[in-house]
Amino acid sequence: MRTFCLFLAGAALLALPSRQAAQTPLTAFWDLTSEDSRRVEAAELLIEEGWDDAHASILVELMRYAPDRRSLRRITSLLERGTGKKLEPDLEGWWEWVWRTNPGTHPRYADFKAELYALIDPSFREYFDNSPATAIRLDEIRWGGVVRDGIPPLDHPKMIPAAEADYLDDDNVVFGVALDGDARAYPRRILAWHEMFKDSIAGEHHTGVYCTLCGTMILYRSAFDGVHHELGTSGFLYRSNKLMYDQATMSLWSTFAGEPAVGPLVGQGIRLDMRHVVTTTWGEWRTRHPETLVLSLDTGHERDYREGAAYRSYFATDRLMFGVPKLDPRLRNKDEVLALRFEDAPGEQLAIRVGFLAGNRVYHDALGEVEFVVLTDRSGASRVYESAGYRFTRWDAASTAWDEGGLQWKVGEDALVGPDAERLERLPAHRAFWFGWYARYPETRLVRR
Repeated sequence: MRTFCLFLAGAALLALPSRQAAQTPLTAFWDLTSEDSRRVEAAELLIEEGWDDAHASILVELMRYAPDRRSLRRITSLLERGTGKKLEPDLEGWWEWVWRTNPGTHPRYADFKAELYALIDPSFREYFDNSPATAIRLDEIRWGGVVRDGIPPLDHPKMIPAAEADYLDDDNVVFGVALDGDARAYPRRILAWHEMFKDSIAGEHHTGVYCTLCGTMILYRSAFDGVHHELGTSGFLYRSNKLMYDQATMSLWSTFAGEPAVGPLVGQGIRLDMRHVVTTTWGEWRTRHPETLVLSLDTGHERDYREGAAYRSYFATDRLMFGVPKLDPRLRNKDEVLALRFEDAPGEQLAIRVGFLAGNRVYHDALGEVEFVVLTDRSGASRVYESAGYRFTRWDAASTAWDEGGLQWKVGEDALVGPDAERLERLPAHRAFWFGWYARYPETRLVRR
């Protein structure tokens, strides 16, 4: 799909109607892809004479879609002369320079992106037309290689009882959701092909988003302040993290933050409520929830749903598919962390290395004034609960935890329930690859010891 779309984009650039080279600086950028050498020379002269480092974003974006090597060399040479940098046709290197130096963007950069990506999918124009409001940098939004909803979300997918899920082995990874007694399992081997499900859980509509590139599964309430947001896969990424879109306004949404990032909804105070989800194994989840429902293989799509079939080569190495502004070498890029951010602790984030939690089955910490405890079971699945001043010393990795006073607490999916039915509520948390979480929240605190 990616190769086909790149070919299509390059062919479309060559088919652009003839333009006068000196009309506008934006027109000159398009003329760099012309087969007419005179138009190309005039465009190069116009751009170079009026050079501003803010031109770099457009040129770097064009590099990926240059119709031939000659055009790529031409664009690269212009970049090198303008910026004084010698990075050759290294696309990721040029993006890193743009993100690191923040040279600004052309005043019509959004229009350029709208026109460029409309060549791949005409619906892409709706994201960038008319200089949309933005909460993130437009030059950090990159095309992921598929058209809108080209990775098809599962909309109210077929669920089956656990006893009928003979396609699953006990060690298969699932994302477990249990809300108000409604237990459901969404196997990673299926979601890796769809990256999103929209489902009614406990009588309420939810959107689950699995970003394969950054290794995170997040569950959101689909409504905010009584307004339902029907979300889909935009086809674009921000710092290697999936960007969603809503069908009503075509705003782009951050997956990590659950809020609009580009478009009409930016600045409206919208942030979807994050619900708790656990990454565990099918055997562990089924033992805890024998009444659970689980995704059926009958999704309406033909895919290779075997365990590990999707993104096998990506998961097998520490290399990234799309670059990010900055990496943190304290952990390997794809080391898994338990990622936490709470509504009651704005501006604070925490990442806890999953390997650390495997050796520390009871772990206490705090974000802002929110004290919490992390309980990790034998499968490596971690659940986070508010602790409210209680200190827990041990748990049986199944159903019971003990506080330092020796009192027993029942470990449930929604809460820890203690003597006299006192409740310590479950808090939202999810796993992520370290590079992806750090790229979105570079100020995050890290626990790795």
